[in-house]
Amino acid sequence: MRPFIFIAAIVLLVATPAGSQALVDPSKVAPEFREAAEKRRAEQIRQRECALKADLEKVLPRDRTAFLNQCLETMAAKQ
Repeated sequence: MRPFIFIAAIVLLVATPAGSQALVDPSKVAPEFREAAEKRRAEQIRQRECALKADLEKVLPRDRTAFLNQCLETMAAKQ
């Protein structure tokens, strides 16, 4: 039993949490895909802003998706 616990502890210490997706950098994309990369980056920034709002307002996990969708819709309506 002891070796199992030891191995499990090592695995937990070595395992890294999954990071979030990095922002797209349009300057590192081929010229023919640059416009799509710029649109994707703008969408990622809007999503991060809404996620930050959800964190600041302490939205419950069960209500987070609805909050994010509503936030993204209002941001799209403003543009």
